[in-house]
Amino acid sequence: MADVIKKATRESYGEALAALGDVYDNLYVLDADLAAATKTGIFKKKFPDRFFDCGIAEANMMGVAAGLAATGKIPFASTFAMFAAGRAFEIVRNSIGYPHLNVKIGATHAGISVGEDGATHQCNEDIALMRTIPGMTIINPADDVEAKAAVEAAIKYNGPVYMRFGRLAVPVFNDPATYKLELGKGIKLRDGKDIAIVATGLMVNEALTAADELAAMGVSATVINIHTIKPIDRELIVEAAKATGLVLTVEEHSIIGGLGSAVCDVLSEELPTKVIKIGVNDVFGHSGPAVQLLKDFGLSAENIVKTAKAAVDAK
Repeated sequence: MADVIKKATRESYGEALAALGDVYDNLYVLDADLAAATKTGIFKKKFPDRFFDCGIAEANMMGVAAGLAATGKIPFASTFAMFAAGRAFEIVRNSIGYPHLNVKIGATHAGISVGEDGATHQCNEDIALMRTIPGMTIINPADDVEAKAAVEAAIKYNGPVYMRFGRLAVPVFNDPATYKLELGKGIKLRDGKDIAIVATGLMVNEALTAADELAAMGVSATVINIHTIKPIDRELIVEAAKATGLVLTVEEHSIIGGLGSAVCDVLSEELPTKVIKIGVNDVFGHSGPAVQLLKDFGLSAENIVKTAKAAVDAK
């Protein structure tokens, strides 16, 4: 059996920008003194005249991106999620969201899997923050294939987009020959009748692994990949809830305001269903190896299996 290929989605982001720079001559990339870490340095090397290092001034970078968008360019403003969504929030809201400008935000190093950088850099609140901005599209890709597709989808979409990328290398499970990303549409990866596991980002692969383990226990689980958090695929979520009567959301983000909250918003309005959330439970992270941190915070196939099995047994 071939070894599983692993790749960090931040690398996919940098590679996609460089590849698409040949296709879109109005594509510009901005960074905040982190080009080596965000991987936008790949674009910089290939297209130096279309790359701008704005220094450690993330709010100013968002303003520059807004200005470029106002002149018809497609700017990608890149930095760590903590700085893109946190430090620069007011500029993103007022200078990008309010005028609905065509700015794309590439937020890398999101979630608890930033690892040793610790709580100050482990941004588990970014999806919640960006969801509150009217008209903001949010994409959280699960692997290399999906991340590259997300970058091109963002370019083709006219309006502000927040893209979330990770530092940790994760398995590549999508087939580039057949994969298709449609903004606002989730993807059903497994079909089951006992429970629906709705996952996003690097938790999608964990959900698939968990579904296989649950099947061996006699539990039939639907697995849904929600790559677009906003707008969310209401129809698919309702369909899964109707088929199973039980939903488990899994995200590398706070359980407040992220995927779980978005799913609850949908179901409370359309089909009241029991929803259990797996995520970061209203606590700050701490420094440590990324893989260990994911286990510590219950963001693993093992905990998905345990939680799902208990929920199904209690039905």
